[in-house]
Amino acid sequence: MEEMEEELKCPVCGSFYREPIILPCSHNICQACARNILVQTPESESPQSRRASGSGVSDYDYLDLDKMSLYSEADSGYGSYGGFASAPTTPCQKSPNGVRVFPPAMPPPATHLSPALASVPRNSCITCPQCHRSLILDDRGLRGFPKNRVLEGVIDRYQQSKAAALKCQLCEKAPKEATVMCEQCDVFYCDPCRLRCHPPRGPLAKHRLVPPAQGRVSRRLSPRKVSTCTDHELENHSMYCVQCKMPVCYQCLEEGKHSSHEVKALGAMWKLHKSQLSQALNGLSDRAKEAKEFLVQLRNMVQQIQENSVEFEACLVAQCDALIDALNRRKAQLLARVNKEHEHKLKVVRDQISHCTVKLRQTTGLMEYCLEVIKENDPSGFLQISDALIRRVHLTEDQWGKGTLTPRMTTDFDLSLDNSPLLQSIHQLDFVQMKASPPVPATPILQLEDCCTHNNSATLSWKQPPLSTVPAEGYILELDDGNGGQFREVYVGKETMCTVDGLHFNSTYNARIKAFNKTGVSQYSKTLVLQTSEVDIKKLLAVAWFAFDPGSAHSDIIFSNDNLTVTCSSYDDRVVLGKTGFSKGVHYWELTVDRYDNHPDPAFGVARIDVMKDVMLGKDDKAWAMYVDNNRSWFMHNNSHTNRTEGGITKGATIGVLLDFNRKTLTFFINDEQQGPIAFENVEGLFFPAVSLNRNVQVTLRTGLQVPDFYSSRASIA
Repeated sequence: MEEMEEELKCPVCGSFYREPIILPCSHNICQACARNILVQTPESESPQSRRASGSGVSDYDYLDLDKMSLYSEADSGYGSYGGFASAPTTPCQKSPNGVRVFPPAMPPPATHLSPALASVPRNSCITCPQCHRSLILDDRGLRGFPKNRVLEGVIDRYQQSKAAALKCQLCEKAPKEATVMCEQCDVFYCDPCRLRCHPPRGPLAKHRLVPPAQGRVSRRLSPRKVSTCTDHELENHSMYCVQCKMPVCYQCLEEGKHSSHEVKALGAMWKLHKSQLSQALNGLSDRAKEAKEFLVQLRNMVQQIQENSVEFEACLVAQCDALIDALNRRKAQLLARVNKEHEHKLKVVRDQISHCTVKLRQTTGLMEYCLEVIKENDPSGFLQISDALIRRVHLTEDQWGKGTLTPRMTTDFDLSLDNSPLLQSIHQLDFVQMKASPPVPATPILQLEDCCTHNNSATLSWKQPPLSTVPAEGYILELDDGNGGQFREVYVGKETMCTVDGLHFNSTYNARIKAFNKTGVSQYSKTLVLQTSEVDIKKLLAVAWFAFDPGSAHSDIIFSNDNLTVTCSSYDDRVVLGKTGFSKGVHYWELTVDRYDNHPDPAFGVARIDVMKDVMLGKDDKAWAMYVDNNRSWFMHNNSHTNRTEGGITKGATIGVLLDFNRKTLTFFINDEQQGPIAFENVEGLFFPAVSLNRNVQVTLRTGLQVPDFYSSRASIA
């Protein structure tokens, strides 16, 4: 729990959050601290002037937040706007965490509201103290930001678990230990403060006073405050906007900016995001466990280095003592070399221990904070921070996987000493001279009988020469670009056979292989010329056989039938690609609808290898697709819908996809009839067959097909 404390402290004041609000960048800040770091911007930068000029965007449009970011290139501090004519010139102060806090331009007028809720200066701008992203406030000021009820609850539980005794809340100096709590006032009193501020007469006589421990329990069990909508303060959150990723009320759906957005039930999204955060924590927990084991390994390495160093020094001293007086002068120099290597190894390992310990502490703190958040029962409050926490968990897990858990130093001393040379060679003794380097491995031999091509993939096999005595630690396979260009590495490893996919059809590639060990690399083997599948000139068709690719698919995709049949475990759309990519020729494949329930709208088409896998195919600029329901279809690319065509699909329907690089077109068919006009033109590059579907759809892939007859005859005439 103590490692979680840094997650619960405000980056401005360094204390536990008080009335935290959530900024659009998903970071938190105390409401009072937010007021302290406000900066007044010129009139020309205000939301009203931007809307009047027609160039402004909504200050609360989370999807376009980068357009509102204001950075000072001349100042590395937060909240500094040196480029503004009306930027504040008052010297700024610094919080305990180093964040710059600007004093207000003038004292706020007296008001019955609390300072945190009082109106902020007009045209104010706030900069996140963690990510430095800036935002111009609208007329609502700080009231436009939602309050983080979940974080308040976590801090409550944390402070209650840390408090040894409950203190009086009304003592002016050093708080005394509380003796009672008033359930109606929700305040802890010591005896003097109770007699002074809560006398047992008048209306206060009816208040119920209970022991502090009982009061803490009743306060903990009291119902949590329900989060209300920032745009409609009298309404509670009732739905979740999928596009904006935030809870909304029913008035937002009827008259607000969410009226045309996709929304889902608040409870369902609450459970879904809790499940996603729990799954992400499982992966991070495994990394933390590996890190702990790795720290044990590093500490053992320290002991091994110490033991090896002592053993090596003893051996060196024994050899040097056997030499004559001329050797003694050299002995001291050699000992210094060993000690230097010893200190270097220890320094590297200790530095890695320190670095890994800090990262593990941060990871453990994040895990404990996330586990406390998962306990929260407020759906809207949880959903306000769940996306940011999931991203942080994934990012932290990825940071553990980039070679972090690999020792940077070995325990062995790669040094040796030979005492056999003659006395006249004593002054030439050196560790480098004493350690002979092994030779590089022999040049590998390509096994031509096992090398072949299939479609647009190539398989190569090689071996070491029969009389080679130097072992190879691995091999490097290189191919050119198919047009006589430069070679590039396509495989590095210990295997002696490799299959390379994704090559161009009807192309000639040159391949070569070399071996390597600790000393260096061998010469290249003879160059092998490979020819991928040719194009049938009469039919303008390169027939390709392929299946779906589990390696690049979304984790919710379910494979069967030798990876030819796919469905999904999620109600959301998930993308799966084919294993073969195309860049030349004419290619045709079909997909049969095996199951079609509740009228979903699967999408079929082609995509780049880096297409988004968790949205419908065609939502981004990496995919070109046709999505279809039971009545009609649309073509979609970069979230742009075109060419609505009547006629849909049912169970047993067949969807055909024809990719013609000769004419640079993409065409779709349903039940052997062309669906609409040519879907996309000027299609160039490397494309992979692609499908997006959910759990209501199952499709089976058919490949190695000829193009439709009428299209072949039309292409030959053209």
